[in-house]
Amino acid sequence: MKGIILHGGHGTRLRPLTHTGPKQLLPIANKPMSQYALEDLRDAGIKDIIVVIGDVYPEKVKEVYEDGKKFDVNISYVYQEKPLGISHAIQLCKKFIGNEKFVVYLGDNVLRSGLKKYVKKFSSGKSDSMILLSEVDDPSRFGVVEIENKKIMKIVEKPKKPKSKMIAIGVYFLTPKIFEIIEKLKPSWRGELEISDAIQLMLKEKLKVDYDIVTGWWKDTGTPEDIIHANRLTLDTITSKKNNIILGKNSSISRDSLLIGPIIIGENCNIGPSVQIGPYVSVGNNCTLKKCHIENSIIMNNSKIDAKIWIKDSIIAHSSEIINNPEIEKIQLLLGERTQIKL
Repeated sequence: MKGIILHGGHGTRLRPLTHTGPKQLLPIANKPMSQYALEDLRDAGIKDIIVVIGDVYPEKVKEVYEDGKKFDVNISYVYQEKPLGISHAIQLCKKFIGNEKFVVYLGDNVLRSGLKKYVKKFSSGKSDSMILLSEVDDPSRFGVVEIENKKIMKIVEKPKKPKSKMIAIGVYFLTPKIFEIIEKLKPSWRGELEISDAIQLMLKEKLKVDYDIVTGWWKDTGTPEDIIHANRLTLDTITSKKNNIILGKNSSISRDSLLIGPIIIGENCNIGPSVQIGPYVSVGNNCTLKKCHIENSIIMNNSKIDAKIWIKDSIIAHSSEIINNPEIEKIQLLLGERTQIKL
């Protein structure tokens, strides 16, 4: 079985964070979000993976993952010149897939339960497709799935008036039969070859489309609020009640600073004096924090905060700097890479 990770899209809802790189490389608990997809595939026994990269700094994706050897997988790349849809991206991988079953994993998804049991189910079964589903409060943002008598009856991409709260989360198990289906598709009103249209055509042609409902949490990371929430959920997963603070190598904490977990702090960080961090904070590598109070936020690599301020529900991108003289009670920020703020 092979894997496809979709790494395209412009991430417009995440600007300015995505002005300098693809959204899938934004960190959650100090790890690029698409790395969770990669590790899910690897841990489920899928070692041959192709990454579909788009036109937003694709070279940065290759710099992070290279040939995959450091992650114990084999990675190939294919370039999708324009965001022409998931089905179009899948079609670009036809030669790579050959005659094998495969799984498509959107690189901006984080799945708590992993893929092992789903890979086993699809590998041993006779379905032509299997879709992972979850129930959400706002289904209009997703491909909405209508089910009757434990069978998928219909799937509609981003309907204005959803008839169901069950949605496709962005993990699709497929066989090479999908390539013939995609060749029959026409672009949607968005100008894309939609995966929901492909699944709908499979149903129309009486192919066997199965589904499973994910256990545990799942998170789509399309907005800054989603990323901060995913960071919270992931920190709860990777820490424990006894050891809910993860501290990287060569990082120092001053005696007058307070850490309230769950927290992850990267390598070579200097924390203090008079810093309070947490709960639910990720601090990247090579960061310097002084005098600040940070809660429910993500501070990326090489950032410096030397300010007597309370930062909450914020994302501070790589190499940003915040310095102030007067005291400010509280602040919420969404800073792009290399931002400098003097308050």
